[in-house]
Amino acid sequence: MDVSFADFFRQLSSSPALLITALLTLGVIFVNGWTDAPNAIATCITTRCMRPRPAILMSAAFNFLGVLIMTKVNASVASTISNMVDFGADTETALIALSAALFSIVVYSTGASYFGIPTSESHSLIAGLTGAAIATEQGLGAVNGAEWIKVIYGLFLSLLLGFCVGYAVCRIVAFLFRKMDRRRANGFFTYAQIAGAASMSFMHGAQDGQKFIGVLFLGIAFAHGETSVHGVLIPVWLMILCSIVMGAGTSVGGEKIIRSVGMDMVKLEKYQGFSADVAASLCLLLSSLTGIPVSTTHTKTSAIMGVGASRRLSAINFSVVRDMMLTWVFTFPGCGLISFLMAKLFLAIF
Repeated sequence: MDVSFADFFRQLSSSPALLITALLTLGVIFVNGWTDAPNAIATCITTRCMRPRPAILMSAAFNFLGVLIMTKVNASVASTISNMVDFGADTETALIALSAALFSIVVYSTGASYFGIPTSESHSLIAGLTGAAIATEQGLGAVNGAEWIKVIYGLFLSLLLGFCVGYAVCRIVAFLFRKMDRRRANGFFTYAQIAGAASMSFMHGAQDGQKFIGVLFLGIAFAHGETSVHGVLIPVWLMILCSIVMGAGTSVGGEKIIRSVGMDMVKLEKYQGFSADVAASLCLLLSSLTGIPVSTTHTKTSAIMGVGASRRLSAINFSVVRDMMLTWVFTFPGCGLISFLMAKLFLAIF
């Protein structure tokens, strides 16, 4: 299979289905950078270490680097996404169903972001792909259980590990700096938290960027008549393209989400914001290296909860946490159902 940029460009002009798939995938990547990436810098902004606009631009740059570098070093997350479902042997039908899945993700994510609710783009993507694949003749047999189980692992990994690591890191940081003058400590953690926000942005690109690269790569394979991308290396031009689009989406910002994650859930001091960023970054790094797709929103939110709990449980605004949990619970059936219905509609029309 030829995966050069020149061949991809020729395919776009000859395959309307691939053109739609590519545009929708890039649209989802842009929406992801817009609605999900702000979680990476929320604590840095709300503890007043950086102003919103410089923080957003910094996040855009590190999202770009995260997509590019981590995909080149270890693309196992992209591989998991590509092999999670089987759209069948009819690659034309598969491409149409894939387009329906991506359209559903954009609709679902944009609607949630309108209300300022942090969405799990990872779970929207997984639910969308699964719903569309089931809508094909494959039915429930389209689901690859061996790969899909990694989603379940990721769900518990991001929640439990994020909370525990956030709690532990905050305790360790508080112990190490317990004798430092408060003014000096605040000065140190101002810069340390900027570094922590940069690492969170990098790991967001590494996790979420890979997921959407895997989807677009699958669409290219379908356009070539291939049913999978097994054994084919992801081209550098595809990494760069997705990196640029995610960076552009991040630059748009998401002030409602920043306020919801960084201010409404837990009131943080600078050292606590730093602890949350470090804890979430470590969890995302572990997940990326082991090929487990996790939600960056889940991971960052649970890390913040762990940091808050290290002080006292009453520091956590559980009403905000409850609202977020309800959103996450509805993502799988909600986005999955929309994707299933849109795939049926697209297949009937085209």
